Parts: sequence; C-alpha cells; structure tokens
Amino acid sequence: MLNGKIALITGAASGIGREIAHVYARAGAAVAIADIHLAAAQATADEIVASGGKAMAVAMDVTDEDAVDAGTTAVVDTLGGLDILVSNAGIQIVKPIVEFSFAEWKKMLAIHVDGAFLTTRAALRFMYQDNRGGTVIYMGSVHSHEGSPLKSAYVAAKHALLGLARVLAKEGAAHNVRSHVICPGFVRTPLVDKQIPEQARELGISEEEVVKKMMLGETVDGIFTTIDDVAQTALFLAAFPSAALTGQSFVVSHGWHMH
Repeated sequence: MLNGKIALITGAASGIGREIAHVYARAGAAVAIADIHLAAAQATADEIVASGGKAMAVAMDVTDEDAVDAGTTAVVDTLGGLDILVSNAGIQIVKPIVEFSFAEWKKMLAIHVDGAFLTTRAALRFMYQDNRGGTVIYMGSVHSHEGSPLKSAYVAAKHALLGLARVLAKEGAAHNVRSHVICPGFVRTPLVDKQIPEQARELGISEEEVVKKMMLGETVDGIFTTIDDVAQTALFLAAFPSAALTGQSFVVSHGWHMH
C-alpha cells in the first residue's frame, strides 16, 4: 500500500508512533523514527530493519526549530524524499486549571502545537517542491472535540490541531498535499497508565472507577482503543489516493464522541 513512500513519524520510539512505524514499514514505506530519545528511536529502527523493512532513526526535539529543520532535511537526504508526516509526539499533564503552572501550560502547547507546526512547515518545504505532494497526519484525540476535567492544556492543544489541519487542507491542495487528524479514545499506553493513579488522586475515586467511568464510560462496549486500531487508520489515510478525504478528523474510540 505504501511501496516507495517515505514517512517521518515523531514520537515514534514508543506507543502509538512506534506501532505506526511498524505498520507503515510492513506496507512498504521507508520510515524515519524521530524521537527526543535517540537510543530508543534507534532500537525501533533496528527492529524494523531486522524484520526486513527500511528505517532510520533521527534525534528530534519537536519544540526546537533548528532540530526539526535539520532532522527533516537529514531524512530527505538519507531516504530520498518525504511523502508522509505523522505528527505524533505528545505528553500529558493532569491538573486542575487553578493548579496548572504557566511553565507546564507552555510546555504542553510547545510539544503538541508548536511541534505540529514546526514539523509541518519543515515537511511542506519538500512536499511542495514540484508539487510532489504528500499527506500530513496529526495525532489528535477525542479531546480534539470535547473537554475533560484536569486536562486544560491537552484539550486546548488537541483542539488547535483541527484548525491547523483545516488550514493545511486548503493551502496544500494546490500542491497535492492533504491533511488528517486521527482522534483516538483512550489507548492503553504508558502515557494513559500514568494518568490512572493521577486522576484517581485528583478526583478522589478508585483507579478502577477512573478506568470504568472516566476513560471508558462513554464507549459503547467498555473497551480501550488499541495502538493497532490507530495505526491501521493511519495506514488507510496515508494510502488514500485523493483529496476526497482532507481536512477531516477521524474519531477512533469505540463510539465515544460520535460525530
């Protein structure tokens, strides 16, 4: 499905990003594993190469303009181009607004929003050349569409990605560039596991109640979204052949927030 394509995935040393990298590689893409943790990125790239795929690791702090530009250029120079960007790097900080420090707020927006902008801009410089085209996929969340207590910065950041994707859809169309936002429900990654005791403490409820009520209460079946659910969606969107799908968000959540 992606034979001959070159993909750059941020935050790809673990979790959702790592799974997307493996799925893309199995579909024939050459993948660049971009992560702030270079050793972990290299380990993921080595796994893909050992399985017969094509991959490279690149150190990238998505909040650092020079690092993003240099890392993206290195990917293009090494792999021969860039067709797919998956802006996936992210963190979570769980606190009430009144206790959120300004530094924490800025850190959250820097990673999620500034990172999406910087990696998009860097990628477009290559995708726009000779109207080569490409696909930019942002990792949003169900929280791109609704709010939850204790997640002010995360929700604000994930909402912002919708706006960026919609503008890119309109600007990029003339250059054959499309944009998408994948909006997963809760996926059982280390990021989510870390939230369970934090939310239990802040809300004064048990960890079991956090999972059952706060995380899965709005699903139709009480089941976590899987990293493969998200990766298969990312594969479908990267392989989709036209702008019939662009500027859209795709909620992958077992029925939580239907729209």
